[in-house]
Amino acid sequence: MSTLILALDIGTSSTRTALFDERAQRLAGTTAQHTYPLLTSAEGAAEIEPGALLSAVLRCLEQTLQRQRTDPALRGRRIEGLGVSCFWHSLVGCDAKGTALTNIITWADARCREDAAALRAEFTEKTTHARTGCMQRASFWPAKLRWLRRTQPRKFAAVKQWLSPAEWLQHTLGGGANCAIGMATGTGLFNPAKLAWDAELLKACGVSPAMLRPVSDDPTPIGGRLAAQFAELKGVPWFPGIGDGAASNLGSGATHPGFAAINVGTSAALRVMREHGEARAPLGLFCYRVDARRFLVGGAVSNAGNLRAWCLRELRLPDESALEAELAKRPAPAHGLVVLPFWNPERAPTWDEDATGAIHGLRQHTSALDLLQAITEASYHRLARIAELVLAGEKTAPKIIVSGGIQRSPTALQRLADVLGRPIHPNDEMEASLCGAAVFALEKLGIPVPAAAFGKAVKPRLTYARLYAAEREKQRALEK
Repeated sequence: MSTLILALDIGTSSTRTALFDERAQRLAGTTAQHTYPLLTSAEGAAEIEPGALLSAVLRCLEQTLQRQRTDPALRGRRIEGLGVSCFWHSLVGCDAKGTALTNIITWADARCREDAAALRAEFTEKTTHARTGCMQRASFWPAKLRWLRRTQPRKFAAVKQWLSPAEWLQHTLGGGANCAIGMATGTGLFNPAKLAWDAELLKACGVSPAMLRPVSDDPTPIGGRLAAQFAELKGVPWFPGIGDGAASNLGSGATHPGFAAINVGTSAALRVMREHGEARAPLGLFCYRVDARRFLVGGAVSNAGNLRAWCLRELRLPDESALEAELAKRPAPAHGLVVLPFWNPERAPTWDEDATGAIHGLRQHTSALDLLQAITEASYHRLARIAELVLAGEKTAPKIIVSGGIQRSPTALQRLADVLGRPIHPNDEMEASLCGAAVFALEKLGIPVPAAAFGKAVKPRLTYARLYAAEREKQRALEK
């Protein structure tokens, strides 16, 4: 048991690192996490300052590697690879040397809604979705590039390279970078069936293939600044960063037919992995690549854990332990509220980027706990609607593996099972995307990874499941 994998998970609000063994088991005491602000505005901005991300990554690496140096059980064991998970659909414009000229424009940045609408008028969305597996919406690169070209033409013209945050970090720290298939696929500019950039969309965005990194899952040996700062990493294969959704499926073990993965963090998603020659997704869902062999089909919602954070902050709710006890007493949707949980522009399955949040049915007796419960359930209803679409073609009911912050709350897990009307299995690994980064590196190194372990099934209570199905129809009616 000598192999070590260093895993890096880049999120929209924090970065994590940890060491994993050859069984993809996270090693105790090696996890580090550092945060950075998401820069938002009333106009819809959602950016990260590149320097803040870089600083957080370096601090995480220092903390994790320091643990390796000082732990007798880890000291002297060679790190065989660096695997990376990174949030999808985000970009940074750079000069010819790779210096960032823009902030990191994240998937949540909605300032380009007008440009997304113009693209839908210019191209048939059904056609581009069939080619790229992505909707023609503000989350993806085409609209963001068109917005930058329209609003900041001089800066747009100065950009010589367009990179994902993972590529920018690798280029900046390691001295070179490829664009992973599992990252290119989330741009909205890549054809997952042909494994190639979409020439028509590139032209429409004023971008040439030469301005993008080579698409390859091949690693590059760590050199440059990172090798100078951490001698133990010199020459270690750095595998290009894959999308966090793909990593989440890998880390949760939902990698074969008969499995589906749900991740509930700041946002949420349901995904299934498929290996046949060419996968398709209904309009409104995505069809991405994990790598040259596997596809990922599913849907994501923009409003999940962020809504809980909003409730805790704005409604002055009690601490988590007291809240858990109170919510456990409220298993049924007896609050009389119908919520459209669109605090951020929504994605699957309806993609109404102009829709805003709404709470219908407020009364004098409505409490803060009523609001928290109803808002939480509303987010789960979106996942249930995605599940109806994604799992409709499955021959047998898949085993649904759940990961993310929701795992800390038994009450939330039970409520999700009730809303879905399906059993769910908590993942034993709390950090599925971080683990998935390690799994990806192990796979590419040719090291077989054993099947993931799952917790005991949380079964839906049928009486409540029927009530929630009726509530979901009320949400659907309010949305129309």
